[in-house]
Amino acid sequence: MAEKEMRISQAITILQKVAEDTGIPRNIRRAASQAIEMLKKKTLTPGLRAANAISILEEISQDPNMPLFARTSIWQAVTLLEQVKD
Repeated sequence: MAEKEMRISQAITILQKVAEDTGIPRNIRRAASQAIEMLKKKTLTPGLRAANAISILEEISQDPNMPLFARTSIWQAVTLLEQVKD
């Protein structure tokens, strides 16, 4: 259980950097913030929180306006979250 929470925490850290970067379009920062909020919902199991966040992030990762460094960060977070299973 601790390993799952550690991966979620690492993903939150990555997403917070994206959400706070004013050089990234607002809709992408908003999606990162939504994913963070989803990951912090303790009422859901870690696997479900990760799956919901991945869904949000995969949808926004196709945005053509996203800077390359932001896309890389989002995929790093998705990779971490894909390892979280119930």
